[in-house]
Amino acid sequence: MSQTALNLVAISIFLMTLSVLLGPLINLSPTVPALATFTILGIATLDSFSLQGKGASIFLDWIASFSPEHRDRIIHHEAGHFLVAHLLGIPVTGYTLSAWEAWKQGQPGQGGVTFDDAELAAQLARGKIGAQMLDRYCTLWMAGIAAETLVFDNAEGGGDDKSKLAEVLKILGFPESACQQKQRFHALQAKTLLEENWSSYEALVQAMRERASVTDCQSAIST
Repeated sequence: MSQTALNLVAISIFLMTLSVLLGPLINLSPTVPALATFTILGIATLDSFSLQGKGASIFLDWIASFSPEHRDRIIHHEAGHFLVAHLLGIPVTGYTLSAWEAWKQGQPGQGGVTFDDAELAAQLARGKIGAQMLDRYCTLWMAGIAAETLVFDNAEGGGDDKSKLAEVLKILGFPESACQQKQRFHALQAKTLLEENWSSYEALVQAMRERASVTDCQSAIST
């Protein structure tokens, strides 16, 4: 069972326990928490056996989407990736703003901005990568966190981005101690790029909010 599915099971147990304790005080019918728990456990089971961990992610992402700040954070986070990729000459091939959109497009995880990274993959397969190529992609991976921090003063997303950076550094033989240093350095690099192109970033955020195509998003950046 995936970690997300396990989280759903834990949530369902918590809800059932809470309903038993508080139900009589607020005249809550025991049917309501029972149905909610049954639904959550059903999603967790389906997720484990049929959706390879994506179902639970979609469900939790759907719940989080009711928060306007959560939706806004995602747009600003992904716009950071998009703009920095554009500035560094890394081709953007698409973007999604929810786990559901990602699942419909066959993408793993929560979705986000997708790139043409064939050259990076080829170099990693050989176990050797140019310093400039590594710097570009490390800056790209940290750009979402940098964008969120600039707009909201902190970053709630970016766990997958940090993991990707750490995985690549491990493949290339970097010591674990280098990971944190690279994260900080490239987050600063991304922050500088965003600040220097802030009007383009704001135009891109608006375009992505309107679900503009990749081509139209690129036009918004260049305007």
